[in-house]
Amino acid sequence: MAFEQAQIAVQKTEDFEPLRSALERAFAPATVEKFYRAMQAKGIRVREFEKIAAAGLLEKVDPVLAGSGKKAQELYGALALSDQALLREFYLERIEKVDSNIRLKYQKLYRYY
Repeated sequence: MAFEQAQIAVQKTEDFEPLRSALERAFAPATVEKFYRAMQAKGIRVREFEKIAAAGLLEKVDPVLAGSGKKAQELYGALALSDQALLREFYLERIEKVDSNIRLKYQKLYRYY
């Protein structure tokens, strides 16, 4: 029997969608290295989403989010706990889909220690 994820509806789409879209753009092939360099410069590991949002790294790599006048940390904080969990899961899925050459280049960001 294969694992099947339960479908949970997003409660606050107006805050969830801008963040999800910003993450999509941050993990686009053209910007993912810039995103990882920003993490590296701040000493933040790739799985520490809350720290990434707090440091304003999404705004640095995504001009659409930066131009919206909203900060990732504010949007994330306004989400219900279930929406935050869905967004973190979405983020974790994206970091696992990054090209293996880029993951190798930034392997220190992927370490747990």
